[in-house]
Amino acid sequence: MQNSLRKMDKREKNNMKAWKEKFMQGVFFIAACTSVLAVALICVFLFANGIPAMKEIGFMEFLTGERWKPTNEIFGILPMIMGSIYVTAGAIILGVPIGILTSVFMAKYCPKKIYPVLKGATELLAGIPSVVYGFFGLVVLVPLIRDICQKFHWGGNGSSILTASILLGMMILPTIIGVTESAIRSVPAHYYEGALALGATHERSIFSVVLPAAKSGVVAGIVLGIGRAIGETMAVIMVAGNQARMPAGIVRGVRTLTANIVLEMGYAAGLHREALIATAVVLFVFILLINLSVSLLNRRAQHE
Repeated sequence: MQNSLRKMDKREKNNMKAWKEKFMQGVFFIAACTSVLAVALICVFLFANGIPAMKEIGFMEFLTGERWKPTNEIFGILPMIMGSIYVTAGAIILGVPIGILTSVFMAKYCPKKIYPVLKGATELLAGIPSVVYGFFGLVVLVPLIRDICQKFHWGGNGSSILTASILLGMMILPTIIGVTESAIRSVPAHYYEGALALGATHERSIFSVVLPAAKSGVVAGIVLGIGRAIGETMAVIMVAGNQARMPAGIVRGVRTLTANIVLEMGYAAGLHREALIATAVVLFVFILLINLSVSLLNRRAQHE
């Protein structure tokens, strides 16, 4: 009798456990569907409102036009596309080397006493609001760049591609450092030890063996940094100058895609509003192409 009761209790517990597992599977499935649905709704909204505007304006005229005058119904976003590319490229040139070298230092060189301070500083950088970065750029970087330009007779008022690139390079550092450091620490220790055993120096073992082994994580950090740079708005608005014209040099003002949307969406109506949504479509496609390119590179690296 007792054995039969124990078997029944055990069966009930197993049934309860199985029911809990099925319930949690359902919860996870609903959460995944919600995420996919959110992305799908954003895509539908953007393309449903943006593509008709592109057709009305003309795809090539919209993408390659060099004049943006909504009052005259002239909508050419090439200056904003080039502005976003220039500013993002500048941020990558400045931020990526510093971020990777800093992550290597923190993972392989940093003394234990200094590490908590340095780690806390990088995490604090990630938590600073964009508007604070913008104020820093407006109060410190813009006058500094203006004084340098006046000293060397380069022209410009300090609000420029160079200023925005420096500021965005600072903003993407925490993302690149955090992801790259984690990727380096995840490389098995015998990679480094094997390189030392074969006669490689400490630096050569890190840069020739450990860092290439962490390539996928490093690339992921760079892509996240690019996404942060190309999608940043508030800080760029405060330091870039926001002139809707083709870039005339790194010390001249420029307007990015995100800045164009934010500056004009508040009063836009009709075709003007739809053109701004179409601008968001172009930005969305840029991010999509970057992620797709990185995925293809990672797949090729895994096959090799």
